[in-house]
Order: sequence, then structure tokens, then C-alpha cells
Amino acid sequence: MIANRLDRYIARHVLSAIAVVLLIVVGLDLLSTLIDELDRLSERYGFGQLMQYLALTTPRRIYEMLPLSALVGCLVGLGTLASQSELTVMRAAGFSTARIVLAVFKPVFLLMVLELVLGQFIAPVTEQMADSGRGIAMARDGVLHTDEGAWHRDGNEFIHIAAVEPGGVIHGVTRYEFDEQRRLVRSSYAQIGEAVEDGWALQDVRETRFADGETQPATQSQELWQTALTPELLSVIIVEPADLSITGLSRYAAYLEAQGVNSDTYRLAFWGKLFQPLSIAALVLIGVSFIFGPLRNVTAGQRMVAGVIGGVGFKFAQDLLGPASSVFGFPPLLAILVPILICFLVGAWLLRRAG
Repeated sequence: MIANRLDRYIARHVLSAIAVVLLIVVGLDLLSTLIDELDRLSERYGFGQLMQYLALTTPRRIYEMLPLSALVGCLVGLGTLASQSELTVMRAAGFSTARIVLAVFKPVFLLMVLELVLGQFIAPVTEQMADSGRGIAMARDGVLHTDEGAWHRDGNEFIHIAAVEPGGVIHGVTRYEFDEQRRLVRSSYAQIGEAVEDGWALQDVRETRFADGETQPATQSQELWQTALTPELLSVIIVEPADLSITGLSRYAAYLEAQGVNSDTYRLAFWGKLFQPLSIAALVLIGVSFIFGPLRNVTAGQRMVAGVIGGVGFKFAQDLLGPASSVFGFPPLLAILVPILICFLVGAWLLRRAG
């Protein structure tokens, strides 16, 4: 009974500290984005649309900030108990270091599940809604003017799509078609397109054909665009790799490989999202080991600084190893796993020294 109460006591301190840190870092990130987006405000993209965009991108920001928040929150929450000698009393009463670590990891396991759910089911959907909503809101005079969207190659065509709505509607479709000698033979722009059985039904199509040194402009009220790009694949293309679901990344990487296009970026993002919950566990283990080791008697401010430095260093290592995997040819999986394994080994070593 006493052990269960101590478990809940430790879990409450750690979770509350993580929640406060997460609220602060996500709030600062939202404030920074709000300031950046103010320059884009217009008659069509007003403050209401901006606030909707910020709300829809919040799950993605929580997903990105949770590992760092878990590390800093663990240092603050568990560090507070250490500063007040409560951890010393617990250990003197027979509550071992291993039991304290287990008590910390019980709520952390819930955070790992939350991270997996956010990355797979929630953040990818809300991020696509945010990007497409902002892109459509920025329309001017019937033409989509936006720096957003994505380029894609499909056979001999290079395609730019400005926005993809959930449910199979695309906006601002620009296509450039080349022949086998890589000469431009046709360009076209469609204001909107809807998914149909054989591809996409494009509406209000303006095209230009290039032949014999001449251009032949034409317009069509509707055109059937036959392509292997399904609404699911397009919803993947329009969103940054880091913001996609695990299954979406795997599916699109396989599609790129079938097209003969390098898929390393998406494979790297896939492994990163798959092992993101393990990143939380590794960083928390580092935090716990620091509390019992080198950061036992320092102030809360010093613990926060150490946590931020450790979290940023961890992210920097993964970001550095990611491109290095493409340059030096080692598997993207290693670029993700090496920093995680190092954190686990260092954390276990420090805890063993602390006894």
C-alpha cells in the first residue's frame, strides 16, 4: 500500500512537471508562429483562419516537443524531490533506486503511447487540414498564390499541387509533360480536381502545347487525369515527411521506389516516427540517471539548462546522422537508433554507478 502511494506520488510530480514544460514550449512555439504569420494576413486569410491554423497544428507541435519536455520535466519533477531530500528518505525506507526508476517510467509509458497515437492518427490529419485550409484561404482572384504545396514526378510529368483537402479534392494543379528527349511538350493548370475511379477529374483546365517551335493554347472545362496518385498518396505528398503517419511514410516510400525515385528521406522519417516513443524513454532514463548522479545537488535552473542542452544535443545528433546516412550509405535505421542506444547505455551506466 505504501509502495503504491509512493508510486503515485512520484508519478504525479513527474507528470505535472512534464505538463508544465510542454505547455511552455508549445506556447512559445505557437507565439513564434503567430508572429511570423501576421505578415500573411489579408482579406481572405484573416485572423480567424490564422487561429484555426494554429489550433490544427498544435497536435504536431505537441508531438515534436514531447521528448524534450519529458526530459526537462523529469529533471525538474524528480529533481524537486531530490532537493527536498525526499528521494533520500524513500531509499532509506527501502524504496530502491530501481523501484523509483520504475515509478517514473509508469507515467512515461502513457506518454509513449500518446506519442504513438499522435504521430500515427492525429497529427498527420490535422496538419494536412491546416496546410490545405491555409492554402485555400490564400486564394487570389480564382488563382492559388501560395508558397506551400509540393512538387512530384509521375513518369514523364512533373506536377505541382498547391493544396489537398481531406476527402479527395485538390487545388492548383500544375503539370509539365516532357517527351523521351526531355523536351517540354505540354503544360497545364487546373483550378480544382476531384478524385474519380480512374484518376482525377480536373476542372477549368488551361493548357499550352509546344510543337515545331510554336505554342498552342487551349482551354477545357474538364479533363480526366489518369495517374497512380490516389488521394491517400497525394495527402502524403503535400505534407512534410516529418508530419506524416507511420503507415503513410511506409506506403509512399514504397511508391517512390516503384517509380525509381530515391526514398531515403521518407525511410528516415519512417524510422524516426516508429522509434519516437523509444526516444522519450531514452531521454527520461538519462534524466533519472542525472538526478541520482551529476545533477543531484544542483539548482532547478541548472537542471533545466542541462535538460535543454541534452534534448537539443539528442535531436542534433539524429538530424546530423540522417543526412549522413544518405551521404555515406549506411542504413537510415542506424541514424535513428544510434543516439537512442547511446542514451540508454549512458543512463544505465550512470544509474549503476549511483547504486
